[in-house]
Amino acid sequence: MKKIGITTTVPQEVLIAAGYKVIDLNNIFVTSNSYMEYIDIAEKDGFPKSMCAWIKGLYGVCVKEGIEEVVGVIEGDCSNTRALVEVLRLKGIMVYPFAYPNSHRLEDVKKSLDDFMYIFNVKKSDVEDVRSRLNKVRELLIEVDNLTVEGYATGFENHLYLVSSSDFNGDYIEFEAMLRQKIKEMKERERREYDVKLAYIGVPPMMGDIYDYMESIGAKIVYNEVQREFSFPRFKENKDIYDQYYDYTYPYDIEFRLKEIKKQIKERKIDGVIHYTQAFCYRGIEDIIVKSKLDVPIINIEGDKLNELDARTKLRLEAFVDMLKDRKGWRR
Repeated sequence: MKKIGITTTVPQEVLIAAGYKVIDLNNIFVTSNSYMEYIDIAEKDGFPKSMCAWIKGLYGVCVKEGIEEVVGVIEGDCSNTRALVEVLRLKGIMVYPFAYPNSHRLEDVKKSLDDFMYIFNVKKSDVEDVRSRLNKVRELLIEVDNLTVEGYATGFENHLYLVSSSDFNGDYIEFEAMLRQKIKEMKERERREYDVKLAYIGVPPMMGDIYDYMESIGAKIVYNEVQREFSFPRFKENKDIYDQYYDYTYPYDIEFRLKEIKKQIKERKIDGVIHYTQAFCYRGIEDIIVKSKLDVPIINIEGDKLNELDARTKLRLEAFVDMLKDRKGWRR
């Protein structure tokens, strides 16, 4: 089976219908024990140090892992991706563009998807067949999300399985079987409650240890905004592939994202929000809007190259949790 890399969540239904094995380059980068090697490759090839580590990591993965074909999202994601795909083309990698239109009009989303299907020579009916099959896996991801809120799945498990739905680890059949086994294990655990319930919003973190750390100080992340969006949790409300990618909040404006964030904060009884931003990313500016629009306490933390929390960030998070406990009257 042909392999194709993706720079973020794209309509993988189209790629699977075209006979590809989909590989999310982000997941290879951030889970690697030698993730810094990917960054070093990019910097040696001329990428500036004052650039997002994710972009450099994606480039390094393509070069080191011999990725020959890539879908680059040139509208609706990182503003540096357009330059990244141009460099990848220079390296002889076949790059296919995809855009989430800034207009966020259904007719424009439809055109973008139709163009994507045309590039890969697949019919909408074939794409819908794949979508129907993937939705069975997404049903399990919804269950994992619910088990997180109920106290059976950890915040890290929620993050890991939801973020992995961007490519289903390259094999949705194996991924489905793994999820069924993990859900069975989760349901056999004792339920655990935490003093503080948190939301994590923003791009998935470089520092995967944030989940265990928060639970070690009496707080649990029960809502991962973007990771959950990767799983398309409202698929039952989406009538077709066009509707699904129109409803997907991540690529569109912050006001559209905030509607779903506010809904989940209310439903999950969230006490506070961690807003993660990546160094050198334009999304850091959105923190101004987030803090003005949400009516719960918010802490902004920033990641760069490190894949674990530094001491200063740990202290800030601990102080934030202590403040939330004080607000709830649980500290004496």
